[in-house]
Order: sequence, then structure tokens, then C-alpha cells
Amino acid sequence: MKDERCVFTASGEIQAQQIRGFLIAAGIASELRGESLRKTHGLTIDGLGMVEVVVASSDEEQARALLASAERGAFRLDEDAQVTD
Repeated sequence: MKDERCVFTASGEIQAQQIRGFLIAAGIASELRGESLRKTHGLTIDGLGMVEVVVASSDEEQARALLASAERGAFRLDEDAQVTD
């Protein structure tokens, strides 16, 4: 990916994959960059294992807006939500 921007810094591989999947589902391509120890340990200790989620600069604004709305709870289901397969 050329001309990329970091839109999220995850505290490990699991969180990074969740964020990346969320962005991909919204049609935003992303890549993960970071410490290679994340592959073996899967967590962060004193910054080891931090993972940056990067997107193309042209997608940065949309990605940040989506992540901010998720942080505010825009995608949470109510307790009585009917979830089907």
C-alpha cells in the first residue's frame, strides 16, 4: 500500500484483526504493521506487540469516522435485539 496512514494502534494481533475486519467490511482496504512479536505472543507488554492498522491516505477520513462512530457505540446491539443466523 502506497501513501498510507495509521488510523488505529492496536494492543495486539487479536484487536488489530478485529479492527481490520471492521474496515474491510466497510469496503476500506487496510494492512497491519508492527512488531513481529505479535505473531508469537498475541499481546502487548510495554509496547512490544503493538500493531498499527494502516489505510490508504484517500481512505483515512472515512476510516477514522467509522472507528469514531464505533467507539461511540453506533454499532452496538440492544439487549433485546433479535439475532439470526
